[in-house]
Amino acid sequence: MSLKCGIVGLPNVGKSTLFNALSNAGAESANFPFCTIDPNVGQVAIPDERLYKLAEIATSASIIPTTIEFVDIAGLVKGAAEGKGKGNAFLSHIREVDLIIHVVRCFEDDDIIHVEGDVNPERDITIIEEELILKDLESVEKRVDRLRKESKGGDKALKAQLDVAERLKEHLENGNSARRFDVSDDEKAAYKDLFLLSAKPVLYACNVGESDLETGNDLVERVKKVASEFGDEVVMFCAKIEAEIAELDEEEKEMFLEELGVSSAGLDRLIKAAYSELGLITYFTCGPKEARAWTIRKGTKAPQAAGVIHTDFERGFIRAETIGFNHYVEFNGEKGAKENGKMRQEGKEYVVADGDVMLFRFNV
Repeated sequence: MSLKCGIVGLPNVGKSTLFNALSNAGAESANFPFCTIDPNVGQVAIPDERLYKLAEIATSASIIPTTIEFVDIAGLVKGAAEGKGKGNAFLSHIREVDLIIHVVRCFEDDDIIHVEGDVNPERDITIIEEELILKDLESVEKRVDRLRKESKGGDKALKAQLDVAERLKEHLENGNSARRFDVSDDEKAAYKDLFLLSAKPVLYACNVGESDLETGNDLVERVKKVASEFGDEVVMFCAKIEAEIAELDEEEKEMFLEELGVSSAGLDRLIKAAYSELGLITYFTCGPKEARAWTIRKGTKAPQAAGVIHTDFERGFIRAETIGFNHYVEFNGEKGAKENGKMRQEGKEYVVADGDVMLFRFNV
């Protein structure tokens, strides 16, 4: 699955530093606005200890994790929807992502310029949100104009779409995001193809100072309050520390985190949270040749999960020989799980569970 997370925020909040640490892609980072002119893209492996445990048991020759694509989008400013700060180009990049990771500055440092003059999480979040809403309003206004012309002939379906589009236009004009617009799935057809920016799910990434990494601070609590309105998740990280961790090998990383008194790197938590926000789960295929993780959406049935590997698997699906991760580990692999009755034969209606180890049988 090709899934993208767009990293957004005001200038100088730590976006490019975060992206560099995520992907080691070398995006330029500097203490002035718009140092990132073109979006940087990086494929990032999903940290999943289960994959390595499976590979160890199966003595797999190679390990292939599942990935998410991260896009570093240059800092937005007030007026971006009108083109300020190259805003139109940057907003168009957001339209292509599945999840917005909104980086919010939650630390004080006189040496790092804040584009608005001081640190205020609620205001910073509102600025970005308003720019997304204004850009959406521009798109919806064009849709309303088109539907008004096309519905003059009396087509009931078009008139129904116009009604939805006009209500959405008023909703956005009142400063509300498209995520707050309550409509049925059928009604969404009136604007679904617009890929509205303010309709996208959001994950808030709070960039804190080193001393606040474990406990957080008042600024983080203020972000959590905003996020709670939608049930959005909040993850804390320290961009400076994550940049240092990115340069370490696994053993050095564990020692460094232990010294800091934290159990896992902020980026690992961020990646897992992004995966969860997108409604994704992982299943595995495992054998002597390779151990591999595969990404699917929650609720996916076995044939469609097989189709992620190859369309022939879905087309000719017969059954899925399935072992839960815990049983695979408990009985030391496929043979032991099968001998103890823990390998299940699942059919076309089986909904794949997170952590399933699967072998698909299919007709060519």
